[in-house]
Formats: sequence, structure tokens, C-alpha cells
Amino acid sequence: MTDLRDAAMTSKAWPFEEARRVLKRYEKAPPEKGHVLFETGYGPSGLPHIGTFGEVARTTMIRRAFELISDIPTRLICFSDDMDGMRKVPENVPNPRQLDAHLQKPLTSVPDPFGTHDSFGHHNNAMLRRFLDTFGFEYEFISATEFYASGQFDDILLRACEKYDDLMKIMLKSLRDERRQTYSIFLPIHPETGRVLYVPMKNVDAAKGEITFDDEDGREWTLPVTGGQVKLQWKPDFGARWAALGVDFEMYGKDHSTNTPIYDGICRTLGVRPPEHFTYELFLDENGEKISKSKGNGLSIDEWLTYASTESLSYFMYQKPKTAKRLWWDVIPKAVDEYHQQLRAYPGQDAAQRVNNPVFHIHNGNPPESRMVVPFSMLLNLASAAHAETKEAMWVFIRRYAPDASPETHPDLDAAAGYAVKYYEDFVRPTKSFRAPNDQERAALLDLAGRLRGYDGAVEDEALQTLVFSVGKDHGFEPLRDWFRAIYEVLLGQSQGPRFGGFIALYGVAETAALIEDALTREDAQSGG
Repeated sequence: MTDLRDAAMTSKAWPFEEARRVLKRYEKAPPEKGHVLFETGYGPSGLPHIGTFGEVARTTMIRRAFELISDIPTRLICFSDDMDGMRKVPENVPNPRQLDAHLQKPLTSVPDPFGTHDSFGHHNNAMLRRFLDTFGFEYEFISATEFYASGQFDDILLRACEKYDDLMKIMLKSLRDERRQTYSIFLPIHPETGRVLYVPMKNVDAAKGEITFDDEDGREWTLPVTGGQVKLQWKPDFGARWAALGVDFEMYGKDHSTNTPIYDGICRTLGVRPPEHFTYELFLDENGEKISKSKGNGLSIDEWLTYASTESLSYFMYQKPKTAKRLWWDVIPKAVDEYHQQLRAYPGQDAAQRVNNPVFHIHNGNPPESRMVVPFSMLLNLASAAHAETKEAMWVFIRRYAPDASPETHPDLDAAAGYAVKYYEDFVRPTKSFRAPNDQERAALLDLAGRLRGYDGAVEDEALQTLVFSVGKDHGFEPLRDWFRAIYEVLLGQSQGPRFGGFIALYGVAETAALIEDALTREDAQSGG
């Protein structure tokens, strides 16, 4: 542990870099509250998406990194701003028009269109927690509705009354002229309609802790800011939440980055030191557009888990958080295989290498052994060549390739075989496009089939890769990658794949020869030859 801690103090892995920044906050004295508080915020205006998971996953990685370099206790809070008014009806819910009458009501006052929870906010909170629990995160969940109504926010709200003019100065600098005329940091909840009102204040009484305003019909109301009758606008709420909870670290997406001075200014004005920040780049969908909760574009957590393990998703989240990443189906196989490559490397690494290995952060310093003796990309090619419809069909080939492997002894491989069949059926098979070989390719493929028929060497990846390589060289392919591209396009209907020698070892020498002969026969029949 000492070696790891020493290595962590100089590691350039981003979780340790962030953890050291948090630790520096308390280099002179430990926190008065007795712990370091990490927070993630969540706006439940739509169904939780994969970016929300990424925020909690990454924050957890930093929290665990902090725990390695410091003995100060930690907490992680997941805060849901479910008191926010529903500004528009999400497109991806049942019977969306039924929600039109509830616009501007707090999300916890909007009926649940799915009919399973007390409100739409409660439904989306439950979805978020289920997703997070799937990954075993340790966190405390706080609902803004409960936080306001229970009085836990009262002290900060009363302080906001006292500092109203100063807080308004911070906010008004960031607003257009027309917005300034009606803006207030306070949003009253209408006592009759229950809607969140965006109206200017006629008076803020700091002594009484009350606000006075006219509603949209011109009627005057006076309400206490405490007890959940008033909420803060979302930007002031961000900084006020930091102050109320004593947050030490929060990360958020690049789209929030211009608001950082506002959040910090609000927190300082309320008398509390702002937390450390980490701004990450956004996830993009198939078309390079930002993922949106209301649109439902991009991958969901459930969709990723249909085709790959939770750990592969965590690996994807670890990689280059300050780089925008396309989050679409085709990133899954690469994430799976790279994750297992890192797992296999871990046992032979020293402390400095281990704390820089993604699996250290995914598994909190205790990564499991990889039993994936067949890469996921290879399993996809196997599913394609064997027309496998079940993972049991895949195991016929896997057992021959790795006689000591079984679903019981290699559960990660067993799961991956099932994922590969499903992924192949849904994404590979519909896009397969076989092409006819040219004369050079046909001659080389016939030669390869013949050499495989007569092959009596070791059925091993490297030996068979050498054989394939030799055929391409003998037939004058330059560069040789053109030869391998031809193999995949003619035999499997795709332009690339894993090392073909490994595929032959897995699929079978005679079976691969037959696959080549069948492909050439098919092309002959189609061309009328």
C-alpha cells in the first residue's frame, strides 16, 4: 500500500491529479465537517442518460484516488434538482401531451407518464438510482424537493435574503438587458397553481426572510423563502448548494464551464469556499451532436449493457475525459478488448504503472483476472462465420481453441460470447456487404485454402498468421493490409477484423478452408461462372 500511495502522489493519471488538488485544500488543517464531500448534480427533466452515469463513475474514481493518498473520510452525494419546473415535455415518454397541462410545475409535482411512481421526478430519480446501483456505486441520494421542504436549505436561503443585492449583481452581469428587468434569484412556488414562477421581486425582507411579488395575473403574494415555498434559480442554486453542503469537489460538462465564475461567486458571497472543479468534454451521438436527455439520442446505459459488461463502460468513461467522444454502437467492441488488454497487463506491472492503468481506477485498486482468452472482436467474427445464434454454439469453437475454458471457469468469456451473438445480430449482420474478389485476390484465396487443407503445423495464432502473411506476400500484395482487407471483405462482408491467424485457430483450419471455398463458389454462382 505504501508503494501505491507513493506512486499515486506523482501519478499523471487524471483521477490522482484531481485527488491531489482536493487534498491541497486541507494541507493546513483537516475539514471542520470531518470529511471531504464529493458531489454530482443531476437534472431529472428527462430519462437519465449515459453521460449522467459517466459523471458519477468519474467522480467515484477521483474519490477512491483521494482515499489512497489521504486518511480523511469521504462522502459522495448525488443531488437531484427535482424541484426544477418542467420547461418542456420530453419527446421520449408515453402520451407526452398529457403532461402539457403541468408545464412549469416542479418535476416532483408532475404526474408520472409511466404510471409507476408518485411523480415524473420520482420516476426519473428511481431510474437514476437503479442505473447507479447496477454499477455498485457508494453514494447518498438527495432530492432537492426534500432538501428544500425539510428545512435543510433554510439557513442558506435566509443568508441569500441578506445578500440578495450582492447575489443579484453577480447574476445580472451575465444576463441580457431584457432578462434583467424580470430576473430574480428566487423562484416562488405559486400557492394555488403549484407552478414555479419566473417573476421579479417587489420586496425582499431579510429580517423576516420573506419575498413579495406579483403573480402572472397581477395578484400580490408574500411568502417565506424557507420550507420549500421558494426555490433558487438554477445557477444560484448550484453555488448555494455547494455552500449549504460544504462541497469540496464537483465535476460538470463543458457546457457549464462559462458559468463557473457565477457558481463560485454565489458560493463565496454566501460565505463558503467554492469546491474544486473538473470540466469534462461532452458525449456525442452518431452524428456528432451533443447527447440530450429530452431527445433521448445517443446510447443509454441499458443499451450498452445489452452488448457488453459494466466494466467496459467504465473503461470508456475513464478514457480522456477532457476529449469529446463519440458514443455510438461501434465503440463498444474496442472498449471491451482494450479493457481486457489492460487487465492482462496489470499483474506484471510495478506500482507506478498500476496506478496509471485504467483498471486500477475502475476496480478501486483490486482488478480481477481477465479470463477472456478470445478477444471480443474475434468473437464477433466467429459469430459471423459460424452463423451462431446462441452462445452455446459459440462454445463449440471456443472449447476447441481453448480446451481448458468453460462457462464456469471463464464467466467473462461466457458473457462476452452471449454479447457477441446479440451484437452481431443487431449491428454486424444488417450491414454486411460481401464483394467479389479480383483476379489477384481469387488466386491468393485459392492458394490459402489449399495451404490450409494441407496444413499439419501447430494450430496457433502466430503460426497461422505467418502462413496467411506468406500467401499475401507470394501473390504480390503491396501493402499487405490490402490482402487482409480482401480476406475480410470477401469472406465476412466487412472491411476489417482481428488478426486472421487467430481467427483461423478459433474457427478451425479445415473450417476456414471451407469458408474460403464456399465464398468463391458463391461468387462464381452469382457471376454465372
